[in-house]
Amino acid sequence: MLSERATQDLRKRLQGELLLPSDPGYDEARHIFNAMIDRRPTVIARCSTTQDVAASVQFAREHNLAVSVKGAGHNVAGNAVCDDGVMIDCSRMKGIEVDTKKRTAKAQPGLTLGEFDRATTAQALFTTMGVVSKTGIAGLTLGGGFGWLMGKFGLACDNLTAAEVVTAEGEVVRASGEENADLLWGLRGGGGNFGIVTRFEFRLHPVEPVIGGLLLYPFERAKELMQCYREAVANSPDELILLVAMEAGPDGTPLCGFGVGYCGDPAQNDKALARVRAFARPVVDTVAEVPYIQQQSMLDEGYPFGRYYYWKAGLMDQLSDEAMDVLVEYFPRRPSVLTQMFLEHIHGAASRVPVTATAFPHRYNQLNFSALAIWLDEKETEANMTWVRELWGDLRPHLAGRAYVNYLSQEGAERVREAYGPNYNRLVALKNKYDPTNFFRFNQNIQPTVGKAAAVD
Repeated sequence: MLSERATQDLRKRLQGELLLPSDPGYDEARHIFNAMIDRRPTVIARCSTTQDVAASVQFAREHNLAVSVKGAGHNVAGNAVCDDGVMIDCSRMKGIEVDTKKRTAKAQPGLTLGEFDRATTAQALFTTMGVVSKTGIAGLTLGGGFGWLMGKFGLACDNLTAAEVVTAEGEVVRASGEENADLLWGLRGGGGNFGIVTRFEFRLHPVEPVIGGLLLYPFERAKELMQCYREAVANSPDELILLVAMEAGPDGTPLCGFGVGYCGDPAQNDKALARVRAFARPVVDTVAEVPYIQQQSMLDEGYPFGRYYYWKAGLMDQLSDEAMDVLVEYFPRRPSVLTQMFLEHIHGAASRVPVTATAFPHRYNQLNFSALAIWLDEKETEANMTWVRELWGDLRPHLAGRAYVNYLSQEGAERVREAYGPNYNRLVALKNKYDPTNFFRFNQNIQPTVGKAAAVD
């Protein structure tokens, strides 16, 4: 237990706010996106500056305390908050500088995707940044960063050009192509394993017209719709990202449909969407030319803070009829009407980067499948988790044995290895260099092989 003198010492080091369990605001600060996560840090350091982050790391080392790091707190695994340690809360660090001449942005880790996008699109620039605007840019980018623009511009991590990082020793370093280039490589998909990024530098691109929205159909058409989707993505241009979703309508009626994001020549829009448009007449059609900000937020209502979430996801090389049968069988049996499934297509620029060019290794024309159990009452937890696990057991033979680290729950070392594939050993070597004692371990953890590695909680 920390002494009052120790906590006062940290309070004096911070320009930001220090919260103890007895302080107003402590419970609000420790609660995150997923209501399944209910942990109580010894202290919460609500950082305002890079120096605050460094002081918090140094304090945790001095007192042998575990550390968790919060950006927006949107990660389903709940790694932003720890028990009996120091929660380094960067959610108030929201500075951003956009350079229109260089087409770059320098952004702090507390920004959400929506906040980042509003700042850049105000200057007629954007870059790949996820599909739910409440997500934090930090976790999204460090894990890879799927998004509506990935077919044309690559993943979020592919557009990361430099970073300011607080290391496990509490030192501030720069990672770029010229300085600590190996660290920049690891930050492009390696998660929070190597340090706390206090400034991201991104490459931006000129804003182009966006055609986006949803095409929804009765659930009874789900297998036919997935067959259509399989054909459509086989020839998708880079500018088009297509999702398939199974979800409930506002009245609870099961629906299936396409999520559409097209960023390219508007004159080619009809050609790009011809296959999905030919499928059937939708019961809901919101596809239109929209501001990018609207496209980024159209899925937000499905993932509010404070619900219970349990997810499983995996990459697949192809969508077989047998896999479709599993999904069509399980979806009507879900215990919660809020639960969703979706498939997303990863292709184009995101698939053409060499496997070893970044820590994110899965550079294929592929699909990601996600089962997203969502419910409101803690008493429903066991039923919902059981449903996901049974679905996963039956679907697993149809997956490729690869994973996207940002979609992992707490699933153990085997799944982390699936997330990093052929780059795993190189990441271990990088961990040995930058964090040999596994100080940063509240993450999808890459365990070091040198030094006295701490156990993964």
